[in-house]
Amino acid sequence: MTLLLTLEEVKSILNMKDVMNAVERAFELHAKGLVQMPPKVYLSFEKGDLRAMPAQVGKYAGVKWVNSHPYNKNLPTVMALLILNDPENGYPLSVMDGTYITCMRTGAAGGIAAKYLARKDSSTFGFIGCGTQAYYQLEALREVYEIEKVLAFDLNGENVEKFTNHCKELGINAYALECKKVCKCDVLTTTTPSKKPIVKEEWIEEGTHINAIGADAPGKQELDEKLLLKAKVVVDDVEQSMHGGEINVAVSKGIFSQNDIYATIGEVIAGYKKGRESEKEITIFDSTGLAIQDIATASLVFEKAKSMKIGRELNFI
Repeated sequence: MTLLLTLEEVKSILNMKDVMNAVERAFELHAKGLVQMPPKVYLSFEKGDLRAMPAQVGKYAGVKWVNSHPYNKNLPTVMALLILNDPENGYPLSVMDGTYITCMRTGAAGGIAAKYLARKDSSTFGFIGCGTQAYYQLEALREVYEIEKVLAFDLNGENVEKFTNHCKELGINAYALECKKVCKCDVLTTTTPSKKPIVKEEWIEEGTHINAIGADAPGKQELDEKLLLKAKVVVDDVEQSMHGGEINVAVSKGIFSQNDIYATIGEVIAGYKKGRESEKEITIFDSTGLAIQDIATASLVFEKAKSMKIGRELNFI
């Protein structure tokens, strides 16, 4: 029987701490060559795209089918379904909502990267882009740091107001500022669909860590190319980042190359490469979103749902 799980059921099962543990382990296994993850497959349209993301992590395999339509008005920007399979026989163990999984595992990656790459005394956190993903990034960062102050910018004033109010409800001092001033922080998170640099090299001070989350497809870019060249750049996956991550535009222009990538986050977690090595260095995490993050999180959902007797079973076969 195949277990069916809705968005609300997935929400009832997951918490950020568990997702961060699962994703961190998946990154480590990736660095050790113990996972399978073919490249994403894209279908591109005028207003967005669809992506197929297959992977195998441990005793589970599967694929996520997900869209990215930044200009949706009556539907979410991101919607996803995930099929989880048994690698032993290919049986579809579960079909579940992948939208919440996508949100949570993306946030988890930012928190994990900051854990290894940001200064330990970080207390001021900047957010450029205050849409849905900013909330998950904040949630993950709060698992690692005591956040004292949030600085926020978004082209949409309503988004900024909602996000800063949310921060204040959590007991965090939060301020809506212009983009340049938001960059004066310890950890900067960018979650926009921008196709041109919005963070200038001269705005970033020594010791800043940047989680570049928004660029996840060819042509997308949030950071000044000159900033990439003066920073320690850590990616989630080399090939995927060069194709569609924050570095993809600089790579296509010949400004940045694979040799300029310091490490994958998995290599840092596994201890193959050091994380932050000085208080003054600028670090950047280029997050494209990996299928192994989805399968690791979906595995967690499936096992918890079975033990908690959540969902309904259907015989597809």
